[in-house]
Amino acid sequence: MTDTPSRSHGRKAIRPTLKPRELMTPTPDLAGVWKAKIITLFPAAFPGVLGESLTGKALQEGLWQLETVDLREFGAGKHRNVDDTPAGGGAGMVLRPDVLGQAIEHTMAGTKGNWPLIYLSPRGRRMDQQMMRNFSQCDGLTLLCGRFEGVDERVLEHYGILEVSLGDFIMTGGELAAQALIDATVRLLPGVLGNQASTEEESFSSGLLEHPQYTRPAEWKGKEIPDVLMSGHHGKIAEWRHGMSEEITKTRRPDLWEAYRRAKDGG
Repeated sequence: MTDTPSRSHGRKAIRPTLKPRELMTPTPDLAGVWKAKIITLFPAAFPGVLGESLTGKALQEGLWQLETVDLREFGAGKHRNVDDTPAGGGAGMVLRPDVLGQAIEHTMAGTKGNWPLIYLSPRGRRMDQQMMRNFSQCDGLTLLCGRFEGVDERVLEHYGILEVSLGDFIMTGGELAAQALIDATVRLLPGVLGNQASTEEESFSSGLLEHPQYTRPAEWKGKEIPDVLMSGHHGKIAEWRHGMSEEITKTRRPDLWEAYRRAKDGG
């Protein structure tokens, strides 16, 4: 009797291609498995921290997939130029639409179902937990990591690209933001954390920040674990945790607190 592969690993899907070997992912596709495709000038930056801990273990087990596409391989001319000076003048360089277009069309070829194309940009919608939940329900994502002064606006318009921001600050490129987005999404995929309750009780899941956490030893540097957590009374523990979540959210994130109150009041 032969062993059958776990369904979570999917099936290998081999597709013919005329692209050079250096543009191909070194591992075959696993059909039905969530996948992140990254268009970047620095493919060696991946998987980076995504290859460690639970996300790395899940990657090895085939619970999700990662593919990098080297933007430089689509560069123009013998020097493979990917950027040019801004139209109208100004500092810095802008990624060229002809180069990006080829890279995007190559990367998106063969993708099926709900597969957003995302540009990591400081002017995009700021990442939040609901966004990560939505992304985890997709079949996969393609992430475009910008550099220099950004990308030609025509590319964003033509491909209907969704702009997403890590926060209200500027970075030298989109690679770190892409890794943050992937990490926050992958941990929501079935089987990655191994304990669904972990994602249900953490910050933002209920609209509130997470309550304080404690573990042994019971006393450390003169500070003790709150008595209620040692009581064994699950109802009182749940009540205490909820109250602390409300207090912390009200103090640290007034914006979240107001949204929580409106939702609670049905407003």
